[in-house]
Amino acid sequence: MKLTLNGEKVVAKPREGQSLLELLRDDLGLRSVKDGCAPEGSCGACTVLVDGRAVVSCAQKALRVEGKHVVTQEGLTEDERRLWAECFVAAGASQCGFCSPGIVMKAEALLAKKPAPSRDEIAHALLGNLCRCTGYVKIIESVQAAASGR
Repeated sequence: MKLTLNGEKVVAKPREGQSLLELLRDDLGLRSVKDGCAPEGSCGACTVLVDGRAVVSCAQKALRVEGKHVVTQEGLTEDERRLWAECFVAAGASQCGFCSPGIVMKAEALLAKKPAPSRDEIAHALLGNLCRCTGYVKIIESVQAAASGR
């Protein structure tokens, strides 16, 4: 199977029934994609972009991304990653950090569609991403700061 992963053409051989999460972590070594609830698809920690759309990778079969563009946090530019890190730190939005990569990728999808979202729009976009440490006020503030910093 061929796909474009973080801007690079990749050939992968997923196992029968393998999830996109398993392919990304186990076979391709991408560690930003977290397994919080696999195969439930309910926590958002494994969120990646598939053709620009936020997708929970634990509930997506790997074979479904054949020929598509997949982006993980590793695929963001250094400047984008730095901006997210600075915004999360400044807002106090990251404690354990387990959920952060999925939240960042969900926010990337939102900001691609709506560069200056309201607090309510950010909160709505992040409904499928769970954070057990911070609550969401500081996370929403970090997304607002990242939107302003672009």
